Amino acid sequence: MATGLALIVAIGSQNAFVLRCGIRREHVLPIVAFCAASDALLIALGVGGAGALLRGNALLMELTRYGGALFLGSYGVLAARRAWVGEHLQLQGQGAGSLGAALAACFAFTFLNPHVYLDTVLLLGSVASQRGEGRWDFGLGAMLGSVLWFSALGFGARLLAPWFERPLAWRILDSLIAAVMLALALSLLLGQ
Repeated sequence: MATGLALIVAIGSQNAFVLRCGIRREHVLPIVAFCAASDALLIALGVGGAGALLRGNALLMELTRYGGALFLGSYGVLAARRAWVGEHLQLQGQGAGSLGAALAACFAFTFLNPHVYLDTVLLLGSVASQRGEGRWDFGLGAMLGSVLWFSALGFGARLLAPWFERPLAWRILDSLIAAVMLALALSLLLGQ
């Protein structure tokens, strides 16, 4: 569980999206469930040995890399625009996007990010394989860590809601999100 949390807790596109949905109280349960289920699937693939298949498919890794960079860069530009314009978002009700659009964005943040495959499938899978017969216990612990993290992030974000009643707070958050997204996109383009 600790190893899974160490990899999941790092600030990234998926976590920033979950935080934003949690602050707005927008589709929190489905988003948290999707993220935790996606991690569980990827962890199971890694524990089951799929990492070896990914390592051997350079074309798939390159397509994921450039597609992820394009998606993250685009989202970063949109977040920068929101920060620049100073859009004041409603915390509840007005302006809520559809559940389908939120899940589609979450899907993209999860599966178009090559780092998720490196961390979850390759790294966790490699560490799990060292556990021999206990690798599935290790994988279940990592899955539990994912459920705990996304639940805390999504549902705990509402505690920040009073601060986000001010437009400046949204500008700061969107600026940070833009910086993270653009940095991740650049790191993918540079192959890091």
